[in-house]
Amino acid sequence: MTPPPPLPPPAPAPAPEWSPSDLELERRAFRARASRRSVLLALLSTVVFAALVAAFVIGTPGWRSVQQTFFDPEVLVSAWPRVIEGLWLNIRVLVVASIGVAVVGTLLASVRTLRGPLFFPLRFLAAAYTDVFRGMPLLIVLYLVGFGIPGLDLFPRMPMEFWGTVALVLTYSAYVSEVLRAGIEAVHPSQRLAARGLGLGYVASLRLVILPQALRKVTPALMNDFVSMQKDVGLISVLGAVDAVRAAQIETSASYNFTPYVLAGLLFVALAFPTIRLTDWVTARQRRREQQGSVV
Repeated sequence: MTPPPPLPPPAPAPAPEWSPSDLELERRAFRARASRRSVLLALLSTVVFAALVAAFVIGTPGWRSVQQTFFDPEVLVSAWPRVIEGLWLNIRVLVVASIGVAVVGTLLASVRTLRGPLFFPLRFLAAAYTDVFRGMPLLIVLYLVGFGIPGLDLFPRMPMEFWGTVALVLTYSAYVSEVLRAGIEAVHPSQRLAARGLGLGYVASLRLVILPQALRKVTPALMNDFVSMQKDVGLISVLGAVDAVRAAQIETSASYNFTPYVLAGLLFVALAFPTIRLTDWVTARQRRREQQGSVV
């Protein structure tokens, strides 16, 4: 007679469910009260500061004249259709210029990071390009491109917003390429060596390994450049393009009132505000990720 098989060992008892201690709960409640108190104090101080500034400005002797000249509601309402139509042109130019800047800036940064004496002419040309267009004011580039290139009679007649877009791409691609180059050079050389060790060529290692890490490092700086370009898009008005600034100028000439300029400025602020807040959020998230709780 065979002995019965041994019984399986008893299943381990389930671990008790974790729950915070009373001390931890007290700490959480304290942090929540401190956070609410900080928010309330910030709101209160902001309201008081805004009230003091408003009282000071309204109490100045020339406030009535300034209000009628720059903040006339009737003029603002009448100028709204033309200015908002001009802003739509600014948005279209911004979208096209952003794509052009991304392409040209990436090419320039890639050329400037080439190694070897064979590529010296390309590196020299890319360095000269970035030096020239970073040093030259955008307004002068607009004049040279908008009035100089059409004067060569090499191209068919193009609208002024086209040449304004070209000037923006030429100028901002120089800034963006330097930011990208800094990001590429900040990637540790071991990453490039590892990619080459896996059999990837220069272009593949740059596209698949180096550029993604470089973009993560310089994203806040790139977004700051984008915010600057959102503002400078309004300079295409000097070429005669009827954008928001030019439309405000036309309305100002008709009403002898500067309120349309204020309207155009507020619309540009509203256009840039989401990007500014997004830049702050990305910067804060990157700082938290890099410092991992060591923020003082």
